[in-house]
Amino acid sequence: MSTPTPSRRRVLGAIGATAATVVGWNAATQTWATAAGSGRGHGGGHVTPVPPLDGTLKTSGADLAPFSKDFGNLVTDTVPWAVLVPGSVNDVVKMVNFARTNDLKIAANGRSGTGDDLESHSNYGQASVPGGISIDSRGLSKVVSVGSSTAVVEAGATWAQLTDAAMAKGKTPPAMPDYMHLSVGGTLSVGGIGGTVGKYGLAVDTVESLDIVTGTGRLVTASAAVRPDLFNAALVGGGQVGIIVRVTVKLVPAKERIVVFSLVYDDAAAYLADSEKVLAGGRFEVQAGEMLRTADDSGWRFKLELGAVYTGTAPAREPLIAGLRDVRAEAVIDDMPFRDYIFRFDAYVDYLKEAGYWDQPKPWLSLFLPASKAKRFLEIAQADLTSNDLGGGFLLTYPYRTSKLKRPLAVQPNEPVAYLFDLLRFPHPGEPDIAGMLEQNRRLYDKAVALGAKRYLVGAIPGMTPAEWRKHFGNRYSGLRDAKRRYDPAGVLTPGQGFFD
Repeated sequence: MSTPTPSRRRVLGAIGATAATVVGWNAATQTWATAAGSGRGHGGGHVTPVPPLDGTLKTSGADLAPFSKDFGNLVTDTVPWAVLVPGSVNDVVKMVNFARTNDLKIAANGRSGTGDDLESHSNYGQASVPGGISIDSRGLSKVVSVGSSTAVVEAGATWAQLTDAAMAKGKTPPAMPDYMHLSVGGTLSVGGIGGTVGKYGLAVDTVESLDIVTGTGRLVTASAAVRPDLFNAALVGGGQVGIIVRVTVKLVPAKERIVVFSLVYDDAAAYLADSEKVLAGGRFEVQAGEMLRTADDSGWRFKLELGAVYTGTAPAREPLIAGLRDVRAEAVIDDMPFRDYIFRFDAYVDYLKEAGYWDQPKPWLSLFLPASKAKRFLEIAQADLTSNDLGGGFLLTYPYRTSKLKRPLAVQPNEPVAYLFDLLRFPHPGEPDIAGMLEQNRRLYDKAVALGAKRYLVGAIPGMTPAEWRKHFGNRYSGLRDAKRRYDPAGVLTPGQGFFD
C-alpha cells in the first residue's frame, strides 16, 4: 500500500485552517469534514465518522505545524493531516482502526523534552507521517504505579517522571538514557542506551511486559512468555508492529550517592585498554566515555567516566581505579547525590538552548563498533571530524558486553565486546554545512559497516534502502517482516523508518 502524499493544495489548506470540530474523513477528497460543513464533506463523497474520543483530534494549521518536523530539524514539510491527543488508551485503539478503514498512516510521536521544548529519538523523520495521523504521546504520560520491583508507566511519560516517582520509594530504573526527558515508549522503540549499559544492558532489557495497540487495532499485552514474537518485534522495532501505550519495567534499589571519576587520555590505545579493563572488572555501576577536542583544537583526547554508587560510607577511591594507566594528574573526582548525576545533562541542555544550538539541524550518527576494530574506526573518525563537525555537541564512545543486550532486534557486532560511537552534533548557529555533515555520516557509516559495525536506530544516515536494512538486521529481518505482516497487515504504522519495500 502506497503512502498518501499530501498535495500542495491540501497542505496549504491544512496550514491555513482554523480550529473546528472534526466529524469525519472524506476519503474521496482526502479532507476532513467538520461540524460547520455538510455531512458529505468538501466536494461530495462518503464521510467516515470520527469515533467519539476521550481526547482530541486536531486538524488546524497551528496544531499540525509542530508535527511537520522532528527534533533533528533535517526532514521538514512532512505535515500530517491530523494530530491525536489521546485522552485514553482506547482513543489509540479507535484511531488505529480508523486509519486502517480510511487507508491512512498513523505513528506515535514522543514529543518529549521539557516544557514546550522538543526532544525525541526521531532525528531524521522516523516518526513523521505525512498524509496521516500523528499521535501526541504526551496525552498518555502517567506513572501508573510503583511497586517493590516493577513500575507501570504510560508510554508518553518520561524517564525523568518515572525516576522521580521511583526514587520517592527508594527505587530506580536500572537502565536509563543519558538524557532523562525522553519518552519511555519512544526510547523502547529504539533501544535506550546510557552509561549503565555495561551492567544492565539497554532500557529494553529491563522491560517485563508491554500493552500495545497493534496495526490491526487490537490492544494486547506482550511479554517474553505471552506473544513473544510481538514483544520482540516491538522492542527496538521502530514502531512497526504496534503503538506502545503502557509498559511494566523493572526497578532496583536506589543508591543515595555516586563517586564519579573522570580520567583523561591522550592516546586512543591506552583509553581503549583501560576501558575494557574496567568493564571486565565490573567495579562500577556507570561506565561512559567521550572523545573530545584538545584545548588548542589541534586533535582529540579521550575521557573515561566511571561511577561507583553507594549509600552510607563512601567507597575507598584508590582501589577502584587501581591498575589503570597513570592519568591521575588530570583526574577529576566528584562525590554527588545520585539523582544529580543522572540528571547531569540538564544544565548542558540549558546552555545549548541559551546559546542557540538546540533548534539547529542535528545530523547525528549512532553506531555500535566491534571492539577489535574500535581503534581503527576511531582513527578514521579522528581524521575525518573537526571541531566544527561537533559544534556545541559531543561524541560519546565506550564499551559494553554484547551479551547484556537480550532483545533480538538490538543487533550487535559479532564480538563479546562492542563500543558505542555516538556523534551528537549541535552545529554552530549560522549557516552550517548540514549537507556535508550528512554526507560525512554516510561515509563514516559505510566504513564502520565494512568493519563489522551496526547502527543504532537513532540518527541521520541518508540513502538507507530496504536492502541495507535487511543487511543491518541480518537473520532477524525475516522475523521482523513476518511480525509486520501479522500485526500490521495493512501497513498503516510508522512509515518513516523505511525498513520495508
